[in-house]
Amino acid sequence: MFDAQCDVAALVYEAHQQPDNVLLDFVATLKAEGLRPVGLVQFGHHNAGVAELAAMMVHSGERVDLFQEAAAYTQGRRLDLDKLAAARGAMMAAIDRGADLLIVNRFGRQEQQGRGLARLIEYALKADVPVVVPVPAFRFDVWIAYIEGMCVKLPCDGDALTTWWNGLAQRDRTRHVQHNVCEALK
Repeated sequence: MFDAQCDVAALVYEAHQQPDNVLLDFVATLKAEGLRPVGLVQFGHHNAGVAELAAMMVHSGERVDLFQEAAAYTQGRRLDLDKLAAARGAMMAAIDRGADLLIVNRFGRQEQQGRGLARLIEYALKADVPVVVPVPAFRFDVWIAYIEGMCVKLPCDGDALTTWWNGLAQRDRTRHVQHNVCEALK
């Protein structure tokens, strides 16, 4: 069903879980090891039905306000698609400069419709950069259809994320050694 060595991981979370904290801890570990994570991690919350939400570009530390004030005749705030597009462009440029992992903010309504950060996932995979995406449990079936089943399903847990990452690293080391042996035998 799922490829245990797949380069895409869905960090599946329930409403009471905080995937952002898991991801921020993971990013800190990767950076301490000298690796280059790229991506967007959300922070903030919904307060009395109003989204007070921003995100941080993990590769630069830049804060990105993802919402804009809605028109006077509507209530609350709405996702600012221009800011999201600018963040996507910045992440693509960071991937081009060299990345070890892409963290996509969330698989939400925009991505489900092929917008938002959806193209970024494909871009990273074409560049051979593994991807981790927090996916709400209620949207997991839609995610699987979107990604055509090619992902690892992880619980919202730092140990699970680390185990997946270490499996990728081990696979890559094995592939590299085999490549060098094959080259030596030529």
